[in-house]
Amino acid sequence: MFSTLWKNIKKGDLQPVYLLAGLESYFIDETIRRIKTKLEEEGEIETITIDLDESPIDFVIDESDTIPFFSSRKLIIAKNTSFLKATEKGKEKIDHDLKRLEKWLDHPSDTSITIFIAPYEKLDERKKVTKLMKERAVYMLAETPKEQDLTVWVQNEVSQQQKVIDQEAVGKLIELVGMDMLHLQSEIEKLSLYLGEEDAITLALVEEMVAKTLEQDAFKMLNAYLRHDVSEALTIYHDLIRQKQEPIALVALLASQIRLMSNVYYLLTKGYHSQQIAKHLKVNPYRVKRIVEDRRKISEDSLLKVLFGLSEVDYKLKTMSGRRERYLELFMMRPI
Repeated sequence: MFSTLWKNIKKGDLQPVYLLAGLESYFIDETIRRIKTKLEEEGEIETITIDLDESPIDFVIDESDTIPFFSSRKLIIAKNTSFLKATEKGKEKIDHDLKRLEKWLDHPSDTSITIFIAPYEKLDERKKVTKLMKERAVYMLAETPKEQDLTVWVQNEVSQQQKVIDQEAVGKLIELVGMDMLHLQSEIEKLSLYLGEEDAITLALVEEMVAKTLEQDAFKMLNAYLRHDVSEALTIYHDLIRQKQEPIALVALLASQIRLMSNVYYLLTKGYHSQQIAKHLKVNPYRVKRIVEDRRKISEDSLLKVLFGLSEVDYKLKTMSGRRERYLELFMMRPI
């Protein structure tokens, strides 16, 4: 757990080699920041960054074994440790001397801290060097927390800003921003600064201040249409047209959302729960949660009719002239 690692760093328990793998950059960046902060307490530090997609591993080992001039320990950040993942033979960007690395891992320098960063979903566990790195280094896998854990993390981040946030606002924030923790942290800081002396991050504030993507606006427009709220659906549509969005792109987004809903409903019938569906389809869990909650409001037959109707609009947009924005507008004015 990163929380345990961070406690050790705070106590000054710094190890010579770290391996930080995974796609969640927040944990990786935060760990590096905390190590730097701890080293700075000892005085000035030397920080060297080496990209292993451009330089051989020898550069890292030589730098680590060189005694620092200006500090007791230096920090070496080795980015893109791609030799730890599966790669087709002959496709490697750099020919790394992995035998030398394996020997070095037995006796790394105690005058430097070397952090290997492997920003990949999986490492190749069959490789000897991968096994050795995981055994000899402090190994952590940076994964996005599950929905409930992410909610707790957001609440803790808000608390550190000396603000409070309710469950509904947390859900909306994650729905709008997604699972990117660095982006979430940035939005929390922005909302906290905007509040000033006030202390509550509310649902209304999140909806007002957090920028919405085109996909989210299209999702909102589709939901309004599906619940027969023609007025709201058209209001959103006209706003998007004023923003110079192309009707043909909006039709594609709406059709994509319908297909997503259909896939979610299908997986539900197969016994999958929301978290499994989100992972399987690689979409924001809060989007899946919303779709599951609204499941009883529309049948799968109705979804297919909507998808067929959108295909007709798409055909008209590609083959007919006139006021192009009218085709989708007329579609939304007709009942399902």
